[in-house]
Amino acid sequence: MSKIPFHHNLQQAAAQLRIENKNAYTVLMRNGSMTVEYYAPDEQDLQIPHRQDELYVIVSGSGIFFRDGERAPFAVGDVIFVPAGMEHRFENFSTDFAAWVIFYGPEGGESAT
Repeated sequence: MSKIPFHHNLQQAAAQLRIENKNAYTVLMRNGSMTVEYYAPDEQDLQIPHRQDELYVIVSGSGIFFRDGERAPFAVGDVIFVPAGMEHRFENFSTDFAAWVIFYGPEGGESAT
């Protein structure tokens, strides 16, 4: 496995996603249980609940975020938390929508404190 750099910018992430051209995301970094991805779905967010806790950091675009029956608007600079196993998705998002996604912790998520 090749060494994954410790630093990425949006232009590099978007370019890597275009090159891979198979998913709405690309993995940029890994360390222990932590993974950093760049996520930029096209028209629809088809993701299913994940096995780890996750953070989204919105880097471009806007729309509505659905999480466990609730909806909230999102925009650039927002941070969104989703516990492991919870239904969630981005809805009615702009064509320039993209986010950093950070997965971390054990499968099933960390216990709430």
